[in-house]
Amino acid sequence: MISLEQLPPECEVFLSDLNEVPVIQLGEFLLRLELDDCLSPELQAVAVNELRETPEQQEKSIAELKALLEADKDLKVPIHNKTWLIRFLRPTKYYPESAYKLIKHYYQFKVKHANVYKGLSPQKEKNIFDHNILHVLPKRDQASRRILVLELGKKWKHKKCTLDEVFKGAVLFLEAAIMEPATQVAGAQVIFDMDGLSLQQTWQFSPQFAKRIVDWLQVSYVKV
Repeated sequence: MISLEQLPPECEVFLSDLNEVPVIQLGEFLLRLELDDCLSPELQAVAVNELRETPEQQEKSIAELKALLEADKDLKVPIHNKTWLIRFLRPTKYYPESAYKLIKHYYQFKVKHANVYKGLSPQKEKNIFDHNILHVLPKRDQASRRILVLELGKKWKHKKCTLDEVFKGAVLFLEAAIMEPATQVAGAQVIFDMDGLSLQQTWQFSPQFAKRIVDWLQVSYVKV
């Protein structure tokens, strides 16, 4: 069951005027985007010890990243959106130059694979979700990571659901997951369940597709 949940009035996560997000009922669990920036004590410790996140460092890195982006006349990005900037600073441990490079590579990848990203939305990619081979587990793991499971073995009907559709579904997952502060700090796990993989299915994994996955992981701004 999918319902809608009201966003906080000052939520900056979405670069739009969206004020409601879907909430999915999975049995007794309710799966929702966790947009609250109040990290657990455990994740606060990870942020400080592993990501160098302190109020002072955050303020300094945001200012330096803004300056780098303002100087780049080819990039048109929301430089005054603090929440958006932190999305790239956390995975690069608050090094502004690294965050700047990550932003550039991220958008270069989107341009290179415009056929994947153009008009990408859950509504348009309904087929991958109807086939029930991509699952976001309702609970995080022991390290607070989000978990995505891809069942590409006996459950995958490759003639009815292409690898391109699977890839788009995975992209949608990570694009949504990285909005969550907890996921920015803890990362995500992607599990490939290949039980029952057939020879015909194996042939679907072309060198071009493998290269796209490698490129995507290199510009991924969430720890996987």
